[in-house]
Amino acid sequence: MNIRIGAEEEFHLLAADSGLVVPRADELLRLLPRRTFTAELHQSIVETNTGVHATLDDLHTDLAQTRRRLDAAASSLGLAVLAAGTAPLAPAASGHPTDDARYRHMVEEYRRVADEQLICSAQIHVDVPDRDTAVTVMCALSPWLAVLLALSASSPYWQGTDTGYASWRTLLWQRWPTAGPVGCFSSAAAYDAAVDDLVRSGIISDPGMIYYDVRPSAHLRTLELRICDACPRVESVVLVAGLFRALVTDVLEHRGAGTTPCEGRQEWLRGASWRAARSGLEGALVDPETHRDAPAAQVVRKLLTRLRPALEAHGDWQTVSELTEQALAEGSAARRIRRTAQAEGLPACVDMLIDETRGERGDRGPRPGGAGRDAAAPPVTGAAASRPGLSRELRGV
Repeated sequence: MNIRIGAEEEFHLLAADSGLVVPRADELLRLLPRRTFTAELHQSIVETNTGVHATLDDLHTDLAQTRRRLDAAASSLGLAVLAAGTAPLAPAASGHPTDDARYRHMVEEYRRVADEQLICSAQIHVDVPDRDTAVTVMCALSPWLAVLLALSASSPYWQGTDTGYASWRTLLWQRWPTAGPVGCFSSAAAYDAAVDDLVRSGIISDPGMIYYDVRPSAHLRTLELRICDACPRVESVVLVAGLFRALVTDVLEHRGAGTTPCEGRQEWLRGASWRAARSGLEGALVDPETHRDAPAAQVVRKLLTRLRPALEAHGDWQTVSELTEQALAEGSAARRIRRTAQAEGLPACVDMLIDETRGERGDRGPRPGGAGRDAAAPPVTGAAASRPGLSRELRGV
């Protein structure tokens, strides 16, 4: 079985000396190839795209190299890049949309929702045989997507204040008219007809504005995961990618046996996403099988157990199981962000996120406007230490 994967990551652009968000994407992108690095709605965010890969090791290498290239270009301009759902010191609104007709329309039509779209996500693409399969699969796996959100949660701060949420990005994102859980459709034709209705109604201007938690690609034979926050550490993206590919594989196996469940109750799916955004890994999640709250670790391990055959089929069990246990032991990125901010202040929190985005863990000394850190990463032990690729940088999620 060879189901390939790819990823897109979004990054905040900051002034390196202050940690404040700055609108300089076009200037930065002139130094980088557009096939890999692209603009977003606002000039304070850039997006990167990986190649297509068969293994998590190759995906990890691609992600790490792409981040290094982005960081080097940004550093040459006195900038830094930060991967998290929100930048802790983001302004109230951008005021600097990218000069593109589509983006100008979005800003005019959606006003404050578009103005405050200063959020970043990590998106995973997984191969599917065709769009009909993609539509079937997205419905069946939707109950488990909130677990992936909890594993990626990295946006507790908004405009310099603690929101009380692990993923405030989720709450901002769900203000768009087509964001959140996707419905269940009988075929790709039925799904496409629903999208066409939304475009004709004027609610959205084009199919690219379908912002469901998961969606079939409009142009490729892939299924796209869109629910997750951007992740400070590359390993978090790898973990989510491995679990999402296994979810797709698991549903395809059951689909072949004629036993794929279809969970179309969007009210509890939306509620489960809210719970994951509120709690991250530090509280309860909604168990997709019982629809009752349960400790996050219990729900995450239930998903891991469910997916073990699919993970083993791709050779991913060792990597994904160890990354999962490290995530549960250390907690979400939101917890790490909040802990640093409370102990040392928001400038130190920004420094930590910049370092983690670069792949660094230890104390590099103070940066102007920030504070140094002295918490070194734990060593890699166990089976993960012997895996090529990931073993070089595997330091938790």
